[in-house]
Amino acid sequence: MSKTLILCNCSDSMTLDAEQLSAASGLSCSKVHNGLCTKDASAAAELLKATGGGENAIIACQQEQDFFVELAEDLEVDSPLCVDLRDRAGWSENADQAAPKMAALLADALRPTPETKTYDIISDGQCLVLGAPDVTMEAARKLSEFLSVTVLVPSGSEAPTERGCDVIAGRIKRVTGALGQFDVYIDALQQLEPGGRGLLQFGDARNGAQTTCDIILDLRGEPTLVPAPEKREGYLRADPNSLPAVHAAILEASHLVGTFEKPLYLALEPSLCAHSRAEQTACTKCLDACPTSAIQPSGDHVDIDPNICAGCGACAALCPSGAITYDDPPTSALFARINALAEAYRSAGGTAPRLLVHDRSFGAEMIALAARFDRGLPADVIPMDLERVSGFGHAEMLASLASGFASVDVLVSTTTDRSALDSELTLAQALSGADNTLRLLEPQEPSALCDMLYDTAPQTALANPILPLGNRRQVTRLAVKALQPSAEAPIALPEHAPYGAVLVNKDACTLCLSCASLCPAGALGDNPDKPQLRFQEDACLQCGLCANVCPENAISLVPQFDTSDAALTQQVVHEEEPFECVECGTPFGVKSTIERIMDKLAGKHAMFATSDAARMIQMCDDCRVNAQFHQPSNPFAAADRPRVRTSEDYFSKRRDH
Repeated sequence: MSKTLILCNCSDSMTLDAEQLSAASGLSCSKVHNGLCTKDASAAAELLKATGGGENAIIACQQEQDFFVELAEDLEVDSPLCVDLRDRAGWSENADQAAPKMAALLADALRPTPETKTYDIISDGQCLVLGAPDVTMEAARKLSEFLSVTVLVPSGSEAPTERGCDVIAGRIKRVTGALGQFDVYIDALQQLEPGGRGLLQFGDARNGAQTTCDIILDLRGEPTLVPAPEKREGYLRADPNSLPAVHAAILEASHLVGTFEKPLYLALEPSLCAHSRAEQTACTKCLDACPTSAIQPSGDHVDIDPNICAGCGACAALCPSGAITYDDPPTSALFARINALAEAYRSAGGTAPRLLVHDRSFGAEMIALAARFDRGLPADVIPMDLERVSGFGHAEMLASLASGFASVDVLVSTTTDRSALDSELTLAQALSGADNTLRLLEPQEPSALCDMLYDTAPQTALANPILPLGNRRQVTRLAVKALQPSAEAPIALPEHAPYGAVLVNKDACTLCLSCASLCPAGALGDNPDKPQLRFQEDACLQCGLCANVCPENAISLVPQFDTSDAALTQQVVHEEEPFECVECGTPFGVKSTIERIMDKLAGKHAMFATSDAARMIQMCDDCRVNAQFHQPSNPFAAADRPRVRTSEDYFSKRRDH
């Protein structure tokens, strides 16, 4: 059955042209109704029955989605697909030009959503309440109906007389974990002594105590026990002097019992990680950017704790090797979504669309308020919602421009994690060659958002858009070549960019090839037939490991982006003549290195005091061993083997014969 777009002009508050929308979107459109959720509800019911609901019925209203879902349940048909064409397109100063944008929004809504990978978190309701007794005991009384509560009061506090919950005294040393899996380390732990007459007393203090719990309610009014506490599930913190804040935290804690599904935000491929090699640290971008400390070193690579990860995506945006990729949705799905939006807009007759990336909380509300109370979004601005915008990196920005968007704006709030966004924007601007096509917008009110979008000078979209396929580095290369096709010299990039070359000081380099043996990306390599150091710029991650391990400090990094094909092939950056063995003529080692060793050791070291001994430095491995074997002071020589002991030797020492 064909899909039907069910239209409603929301009490004549916007103009919809059914024929124009049908031509732009390729969908069969109903007549334009006036109030599908009120006076035209019977018409909505008839259309749902006629189409069978589900994806065959697309209702151009998202505000009243709950109403249409209930209506479908009453009619015993599948819930319809509800798409917001009002706030994002219909309520606008140039709504009469919004047909291509509506077609793009419809195409985006009809795209299949990748399935989110999840895992279960189990909370048994074991809650640890921290803080002074006057606050924590009241909170414990309220929570004890729902949770198993233990109260930890500061050392020196007076022991409470009530026994509705366990009470201990001590000092928190460290907290790790998240909802359902907290590990708490306590010093000066004192447990309550329940016996005896008079006031209850705490027992002796002990250090090094450890316990586990599912939920932590922190009412101490002191610095947080975990980084980014607002992102740590199960860790609730409130000002003990604010009664509403304490009540809100108690209410939230009371609901944290049972089994919860948490998305697996990230995918990790350890073999690609460039964190370290041979105990030498290289790339630490994800470690530096993670706000929750969910990423920790684990040998040559890093490890991600999915329980602590809040899914901001900063690590995936910054990862130069692709070892960490965002998986909710996968990067490939996001590239395909961006391309589909631009393609649908162009197919419907639009030109030079602008992309507005926003989150589903602050950004969606800002757009809705701008539409209801101000000018709304311009007709050429296509909003694309993401769960979080903090992981929208340079590859995604460049893919958007290369897919046919004239500009890309990322709508951020004061609470958006910008640890990666700012640097990624600077990098994308350098790679695209145009600063004014990429922006971060941080409006304080809806009218400011409208002004930022309407007052922007028109931009020209790429004439021949690309199809963004591949990983983030591959898409970046495709996009840069499309955006700057005439770039002859390498593009200069900001410091710490994940693209670039290595500069080798040939006077200092001894071709020891430590850099080539440890390079995690294989950008540096050797030649098995001659002393050469080779480099492939496209593979270089600028992780800095080669510069860290070079014993001669002969390597430095040059952040740049070479769009030519030369970056895809190995280039010789340093080579020397091989040294030939003075005995057999076999090439071995590097001529300058052997000569340098001769200058330092020959006649100056006890082992090479004679000319014959010094000459062994100029021999290959086989000839050196042979020469040493025939020396008077042969290091391989040993005493004569002892005579084999026989039975006669044994019997000769016996006294009985």
